[in-house]
Amino acid sequence: MLKTIESLKASGNIPAINELIPYAGVVGLEAFQDESGLVTVLRYRASNIGNFILQAIHGGVVGALLEHAAILHLLSETELKAVPKIVNLSVDFLRPCLAGDTYARGKVIRQGRRIANVRAEAWQQNPDRPVAAAHAHFLLTQ
Repeated sequence: MLKTIESLKASGNIPAINELIPYAGVVGLEAFQDESGLVTVLRYRASNIGNFILQAIHGGVVGALLEHAAILHLLSETELKAVPKIVNLSVDFLRPCLAGDTYARGKVIRQGRRIANVRAEAWQQNPDRPVAAAHAHFLLTQ
């Protein structure tokens, strides 16, 4: 699998790396490039609802979206040849994440030789109104 990731990364096909991760398919995570860079999207699925009264996406699924977006962004913006290992993830839930597609984008805040710090934000209709944000630290493996 590492050779596959390395070859997809070399060709710039980060969205294809997403398809190698089984969990992404289970919850509905996809990735695409737009004019601002890589975007990870959580497609709406009724099975991801955590609060049936509000029709809100489960917080664990939103956290998984943010972690996934951070990992894919780190892979796309660095010279890593393997998937980084999560050290910790801190999620701030800012608004209810209501039933519908949810988008996320990552940003590398600091990258050292062994650890990287990435911030990810998730939104639904408007990127200026995030529903959740996360700070994550990753162990960079070579």
